[in-house]
Amino acid sequence: MENRQRPSGQAVRRQVLLLPFLLSLFCRAVSESIRYSIPEEMAKGSLVGNLAKDLGINVRDLQERKLRISSEKEYFSVNGENGDLYVNDRVDREEICGEAPLCVLSFETVVENPLNIYNMDVAIQDINDNAPSFDKNNVVLEINELTLTGARFPLESAHDPDVGLNSLQNYRLSPNQYFILAVKENADGNKYTELVLDRPLDREHQSSHHLTLTAVDGGDPVRTGTAQINIKITDANDNPPVFTEEIYKVRVSENLAKGSVLLRVKALDKDEGLYGAINYFFTNTPKNVLQLFRLDRQNGEITNTEILDFEETNKYTLGIEARDGGDLIGHCKVQIEILDENDNAPEVTLTSVSSPVPEDSVPGTVIALIRARDRDEGANGKVTCHLQHNLPFKIVSSSRNYYRIITESTLDREKIPEYYITVIAADNGTPPLSTQKTILLQISDINDNAPVFEKPSYTAYVPENNPSGASVFSVKASDRDLDQNARVTYSIVSSNIEEVPLSSYISINSQTGAIYAQRSFDYEQFREFEMQVKAQDGGSPPLSSNVTVRVFILDRNDNAPRILYPSLGADGSASFEMVPRSAEAGYLVTKVVAVDSDSGHNAWLSYHLLQATEPALFSMGLHSGELRTARAFLDRDAVKHRLVTLVKDNGQPPLSATVTLHLVFAENFQEALPEMSDQSGDSASPSDLQFYLVLALALISFLFLLTITLAIGMKFYRARNPHVLRCFGSDYSKSGPGFPPNYCDGTLPYSYNLCLAVDPGRNNSNILKPNGQNDGGEIILSNDNSEMFLMSNSTSASVGQKSQPDSIGKVSFRIRVLASLDMADIKRLGNSNGRVLFCFMFFTVWEAVSGHIRYSIPEETQKGSFAGNIAKDLGLDTKEFSDRGVRIVSRGRSQYFALNFKTGYLYPTERIDREQICGQMEKCLLHFEVLVKEKAKLFAVEVEITDINDNAPSFREDTLEFRIGELAAVGTRYSLAEAQDPDVGTNSLQGYHLSSNKHFSLDVQTGADGDRHAELVLGKSLDREEQAFHDLILTATDGGDPVRSGTAQIHIIVLDANDNAPVFNQPVYKVSVLENVPVGSLLLTVNATDPDEEINAEVTYSLRKLKDKVSQIFQVDSKTGEISIVGNLDYEEAALYEMEVQAKDIGDLSARSKVLVTVIDVNDHEPQITVTSLTNSPSEDSPPGTVIAFINVQDMDSGENGEVICSIPPNVPFRLQKSFDNYYTLVTDRALDRERFPDYNVTITAKDRGTPPLSSATSILLQLSDINDNAPIFNQTSYTLYIRENNPRGASVCSLRANDPDWGENARVTYSVIEGQIQEAPLSSYISMNSETGAIYALRSFDYEQFREIRFQVRAQDGGSPPLSSNVSVTLFLLDQNDNTPQILHPSFPSDGSTGVELAPRSSEPGYLVTKVVAVDADSGQNAWLSYQLLKATEPGLFAVGLHSGEIRTARYFLDKDALKQSLVVLVKDNGQPPLTATVTVTVVVADSIPEILSDLSSLSDPADPQSSLTLYLVIAVAFVSCLFFTFIIVLLALRLRQWRKSELFDSSSVTFSGVPVSQFVGIDGVRAFLHSYSHEVSLTTDSRKSRLSFPRLNSSNTLTNQQTCEIKDPVSVSAELKSSEDDQTFVQVSLLIFLFFFLTKLLC
Repeated sequence: MENRQRPSGQAVRRQVLLLPFLLSLFCRAVSESIRYSIPEEMAKGSLVGNLAKDLGINVRDLQERKLRISSEKEYFSVNGENGDLYVNDRVDREEICGEAPLCVLSFETVVENPLNIYNMDVAIQDINDNAPSFDKNNVVLEINELTLTGARFPLESAHDPDVGLNSLQNYRLSPNQYFILAVKENADGNKYTELVLDRPLDREHQSSHHLTLTAVDGGDPVRTGTAQINIKITDANDNPPVFTEEIYKVRVSENLAKGSVLLRVKALDKDEGLYGAINYFFTNTPKNVLQLFRLDRQNGEITNTEILDFEETNKYTLGIEARDGGDLIGHCKVQIEILDENDNAPEVTLTSVSSPVPEDSVPGTVIALIRARDRDEGANGKVTCHLQHNLPFKIVSSSRNYYRIITESTLDREKIPEYYITVIAADNGTPPLSTQKTILLQISDINDNAPVFEKPSYTAYVPENNPSGASVFSVKASDRDLDQNARVTYSIVSSNIEEVPLSSYISINSQTGAIYAQRSFDYEQFREFEMQVKAQDGGSPPLSSNVTVRVFILDRNDNAPRILYPSLGADGSASFEMVPRSAEAGYLVTKVVAVDSDSGHNAWLSYHLLQATEPALFSMGLHSGELRTARAFLDRDAVKHRLVTLVKDNGQPPLSATVTLHLVFAENFQEALPEMSDQSGDSASPSDLQFYLVLALALISFLFLLTITLAIGMKFYRARNPHVLRCFGSDYSKSGPGFPPNYCDGTLPYSYNLCLAVDPGRNNSNILKPNGQNDGGEIILSNDNSEMFLMSNSTSASVGQKSQPDSIGKVSFRIRVLASLDMADIKRLGNSNGRVLFCFMFFTVWEAVSGHIRYSIPEETQKGSFAGNIAKDLGLDTKEFSDRGVRIVSRGRSQYFALNFKTGYLYPTERIDREQICGQMEKCLLHFEVLVKEKAKLFAVEVEITDINDNAPSFREDTLEFRIGELAAVGTRYSLAEAQDPDVGTNSLQGYHLSSNKHFSLDVQTGADGDRHAELVLGKSLDREEQAFHDLILTATDGGDPVRSGTAQIHIIVLDANDNAPVFNQPVYKVSVLENVPVGSLLLTVNATDPDEEINAEVTYSLRKLKDKVSQIFQVDSKTGEISIVGNLDYEEAALYEMEVQAKDIGDLSARSKVLVTVIDVNDHEPQITVTSLTNSPSEDSPPGTVIAFINVQDMDSGENGEVICSIPPNVPFRLQKSFDNYYTLVTDRALDRERFPDYNVTITAKDRGTPPLSSATSILLQLSDINDNAPIFNQTSYTLYIRENNPRGASVCSLRANDPDWGENARVTYSVIEGQIQEAPLSSYISMNSETGAIYALRSFDYEQFREIRFQVRAQDGGSPPLSSNVSVTLFLLDQNDNTPQILHPSFPSDGSTGVELAPRSSEPGYLVTKVVAVDADSGQNAWLSYQLLKATEPGLFAVGLHSGEIRTARYFLDKDALKQSLVVLVKDNGQPPLTATVTVTVVVADSIPEILSDLSSLSDPADPQSSLTLYLVIAVAFVSCLFFTFIIVLLALRLRQWRKSELFDSSSVTFSGVPVSQFVGIDGVRAFLHSYSHEVSLTTDSRKSRLSFPRLNSSNTLTNQQTCEIKDPVSVSAELKSSEDDQTFVQVSLLIFLFFFLTKLLC
């Protein structure tokens, strides 16, 4: 940076010294101008003149005077050595001055020492360097062949940029025999040309002309320019279109696809262009026909838009019209004949069908009657029918188009319940078409199939303990029959359980077959049983079938394991086992024995050690239950162990039982006895034990008293009334439902069998034993109120017979509705059975029609009018006419006729319109059939509808419009629209008539097909000026009586011909406009009119004779003639614009007019400021008056708009002085200071005197050069810094910053630390400083405990010459960190490492000071704040530590249960982040003296329990009351057993154990256990008046085996059971006592 600015500084100094000298010499302005004249296009470097000589400057002074040229574009240059003026760039006069006659280039010449400016003018002379040229080299004109001689056509003017004689002088036209050239001159001297038609044109003779237009200037040599003129002769519309054929005929098939091309019509026109372009249209064609066809307007192709149908119309006639661009028209006709194709499939109509049909119908039974017809003709309309697939039916032809379907073989509904009979009707066309008609025939059912089960046998699995009434299984039987015949009911007929009724075990739902369990099964009682289930249908007679169902009972895990050994002691306590201390690993301690009443995997038992005092000392056999030692006994092991063993079965979910074992390690019993008697570790606390003992004593006493009270109360009550329970009375009648026999339950203590009987009302059926079933009958009601027709398999039933109630279920009735027969037929057929009825219904067949009946009536006959006597023509009497079932059969169309059954007449039922029914057909026939049911014959009837003249001819359009040119030739024909008449024959259209006129006539022609069409013929030439419109009337008449007619209006418009040229309303248009008018502004509107009409009167405008620049400024709207500005006007470029506007019509006839535009000057140019000389970087110590810059100001406007005033802002230390003419100088006004304002942006404003005034501004950026006049300055007068101790070495402490207002090298600051000492060590060993950035770094890790602050000086020095500097004081403070843990001073540990002991008297009160913990921290501030906490204590609530004092005080009084020796752990923590801690352990001994301390520490005996005597008393009381209670119960049981022996309830012969396996008993130490259970049965009925409750005999069975069963052959009567109600009540009491006994035992355990 220093090297770059040094040269600029020297240049500034030289300029500062030079400018005052130049300013003193700059004293005058140039008063004269020097002028030169040169031709344009001089070569570069050509000599113009000696500028030094002409200015009077010595050649030797040129170097010092610095002669130079000042101009915008340097066309010239001056040689600084000899003063010659040379051409520096190409000089083109046309480019510089355009078409101005005088072209002068002006510029200034500047010389210095002294400063002078001279004005120079160089005149540019024109040379003939440009040839005339046309804007368009090829001009195309279109001239109609009927254009009149003398018509003028303006041509494009040529342009020549040269001036004077060198510019355009004349035009020449190439020789020809039709056109001449007329050259005219405007008022300004400009020449333009017009092409004049000298001879009439003939397009047929010559259709185009090619001419050459030449423009010539007056230069030497002469230059020329040419343009080609191509003249195209346009045609006149004098020929109408002519079709190649008058009538086009085509034959197409009716199955032609949409969009197919039928034919193409073509018309020719001799004219060309628009008049030769032909468009095709439909004419004289009905609307419905137009919807079927489409005509391409361009190429005449006729395509079909819809599918053509021969059956609807077989022939179409279309009218086609060809119209050219001049509205001349030609006509033709198109006849389209439709060929029949086999496109209609036969139609199949179902006339009659009988469904359903009994499955036992005999072959030949008539099923249905159908009709088949085809709309096609010939072979395409002949139809044959047959049946699809191999079915037991066949189709037989009956009469014309009628077929009947009959059965061919026997039917089976179970095999095929219904048939889809598909009738295929095919015609004889190519290819043949067919139609399928599917008839659904349902077969009615008879009961010929028995129910069939899904499986031959069933196996059901029922888990035991199932809920009573739950569904355990379901059987399903299906019957292939239908409805009532297939309705299956289920019942159970037998089983292998002979002891009790099967209904007491299971029941079955008669409707669904679901089997329900009536009781909860027990796998331990029985494991399977078998039964027979019957399924019976509802037919008559009913059919049935049986199936075997075998039910297996599945075992469930419903019995928990029972632990046999070890057993609890008599007092409920667990037994003790002794283990020798010397036992090795694997020693068998004991064995847990358990059993499970379940079977299978549910009885698999596993043994687990659930809880142990020492888990690793013992192991338990998983399946054996053996408890063994896992390792040898160690001295540290406890002497007494408590083990909890879990016994779990393998069921889901598993059931379990636990047993507790107590083991004592001892070598002999005397050694183990103290451990067995010590229960303090295993028992509960004395207070809890006393509570349970009190609760047990109260409960046993209450139960004892309650038992005594109940026994006494029952005795008194039994003395008053022997029958305790009324519901156990003996008034039960044996005539009612009996009780089921007893059975034995295996596992439940009490079980009951419950039998319910539902009161059926008046009938005696029992739902538990359904012996009978109701037979249902099918009843189908008829659709009227007549008597029912009954069909039965019993001959005793007749028509109308009403069934009695007792016959329901014996006879099955079926009632069918015969929809196709009336009640008279039903009555005649009522005495026959069903099969005869079906045969008779279809026995009658229709024979062939023997003849036709034909009638004829006119259309529009009134409703109800006579059409014919059907009864007479059929040979029937009117009385028998209605009885024989005569009716009209008409399919596929409306019913136009009906029969009068009273008279036998045929009459129309609605309006008959022949045109609507038959269209244009010559003969209109209506066909239908008459059915005589009595004779089973069909008669074809044909009614012809004759035409009447009820329709007048009509045109599609009421008004016909024609456009005919006034030049149309005489004899031209124009086709007219045809009239339409729906009538036929003589009633149809017969002729046309035209209203009288003098220009047109009517020509009616008759085609080969008899159609008439009219043409309008031009008989006299038209003249639009004489008459522009013609209105005629066209009348169409028919041949009816009376004659009907229709009219149409013909409106003829005469079209104009182009025979007049446009004319401007002014020859010259003048307008003045300001140069700042916005783009798009409207200047003026030119207007030209054409006497012609419509398209011939449409005038288009265009501008001519425009230069390139002018064409970009103006444009004219071709439609409206509005001339607008599209570019910017500039008065300085051109003050006057001249142009030519042309108006031309469609026929190329044109006119011209001149437009003059004068531009008015406005103040639209801002002054232009040019800085001629500038000093960019003046020094800040420059004196006032120093010249900074030379400025030149120019304004392109004229007058006051070009006068300019310059100014600068007043707040800058500069001023602006005017030198001469438009030159100004910028000088300093006062002293400069770079540090305050390093640069100045001086804005020079130039403002003109226009209205409104315009101004411009330019900015000069002046940057002051610097000198070193400022020393560096720190941001602060002194710095205070902070750093934490233990900082890393080399870490940045802080950064200082000094600023120097100077610039560049003068502002470059370097930093340094003034050397000093800290604790006799140099400062540089502690800190260092970066000389460039001012960053201070720590060279070592500081320690707050060593020193706490550092003070030093920092110097900042700049890079100037001489350098300047400044100093600042810096103080660095060290911040403390928590890096020292607390040190505990008291209590101190003894030299042997043991903790000290503090003494606390037993009589100490709360708050007693035991000791004080003293600690210190080397840190300072909050890091040294210490807090004390009690971290751990033997008795947490006994002592408290002061948070900040460390004093240990007692928190409460000492208690006897408190330990004598207390260990306290005190935590000392500082307040740093993170905090640091230290701990100390304090041992406190509670004693009043030192000897007491020693005695208390040596004594380990436990204090005596004062409440042991209370516990002993409670145990004795509970044992006494329990013994008394048990003695009372035993006495009651002994008395009860004695009574049972007397009543022989226990028979020794009924219970034997000889056949019971030994494995079924559980043996422990030779003791065998045998358990009993009790079973009871209850039988109930829902009838409350007859229901009774009784207890049958009590049975006893073994709960561990199923081999011994209890059998009671006869049920026990009520009287035998209730003879001793006292025994039963005593039994209830004993049962209750047993329950209470077990409950109390469980509670005590």
